[in-house]
Amino acid sequence: MTVTVVGIGGSLRPNSQSERAMRLVLAGAEDAGAKVLEVPGPELVLPFYDPAVTDRPANARRLVEVLRSADGVVLVSPGYHGTVSGLVKNALDYVEDLRADERPYLDGRAVGCVATARGWQASVTTLNALRSIVHALRGWPTPLGAAINSGEVDFDLDGGCSDHSVAVNLRTIGRQVAEFAASQAG
Repeated sequence: MTVTVVGIGGSLRPNSQSERAMRLVLAGAEDAGAKVLEVPGPELVLPFYDPAVTDRPANARRLVEVLRSADGVVLVSPGYHGTVSGLVKNALDYVEDLRADERPYLDGRAVGCVATARGWQASVTTLNALRSIVHALRGWPTPLGAAINSGEVDFDLDGGCSDHSVAVNLRTIGRQVAEFAASQAG
């Protein structure tokens, strides 16, 4: 059985460093046999989450539907002022629409977490925030997460990374998500 891993994250800038990091994680999931779907930053421009609103815009409905069908998830956020970007946090608030599902929120799903920031402090605190959010949403953060200092590491448009060990770690996170999802599905 092929599992589906959904990557969510990035910033408003198409092909941002965080988006490129997400693609490396998703490549690791693909290497492990997963089907991958990407919901990058520009697709996360959503109205502020309001649980009382029932008529969601198309991109919000797509986000919720791909999460509903996900066997595993990858979350990547730039670190803004020491935490998850508002763009990514608001997107994660839409997971609330899964509350009444048979498998509510991210229940039982492996979630790989990656934070990028121009400095270690913001990247580490953002990674911790992502892992806390995943716990609150009943997901299972993978054993390996990544805090990336984008002042020291660069990602190119072809999927390359200036630091081989960072690239290996990102692919490992994707593999962990896919392998955990496959073990739960089988």
